[in-house]
Amino acid sequence: MHTARFPLFLLIALLALHCTPVKPPTKSKPKAPSKSGAYTEAVATPFRKKVVDYGKKFVGTTYKYAGQSPKTGFDCSGFTSYVLKEFGVMASPASAIQATEGRHVAIEKVMPGDLIFFGESKKKISHVALVVKRGSDGITCVHSTTSRGVIVENISQSAYWKTKILFARDVISED
Repeated sequence: MHTARFPLFLLIALLALHCTPVKPPTKSKPKAPSKSGAYTEAVATPFRKKVVDYGKKFVGTTYKYAGQSPKTGFDCSGFTSYVLKEFGVMASPASAIQATEGRHVAIEKVMPGDLIFFGESKKKISHVALVVKRGSDGITCVHSTTSRGVIVENISQSAYWKTKILFARDVISED
């Protein structure tokens, strides 16, 4: 009985073509808040920057209730879930469940790629956004809003969003 042997170097080459390794997230320590209480600039790791840059590519995508695709539109948690999934970070497409994933992060220490949750109380999450940056002017996020679709905005300077900020979660870093 003759069995064909596949050359090992060809098998390795084929596997390399079909496998794209996911770069593991790198940990970074956020800068401490300034003594004045103002936000300090958060420096993103290369991995977090890629996540944020990818999310910003969808600015202008329309809002769709329960939407999870750029083709049909996104709701807030469908958007964050979609963006994170591209980088191997699995997050539920439901904001109430996303609010329990990862680890808690103080608002003044959020990093690019963290999630910020909004609502009237911690028991009723109404919105989620992906942090783009934290700087001296506050926190800027990319998120899918019912009225404007996917946008980038400074939530710290928004009369609407600022009053609804509840807490933040880090779903990227590994503990």
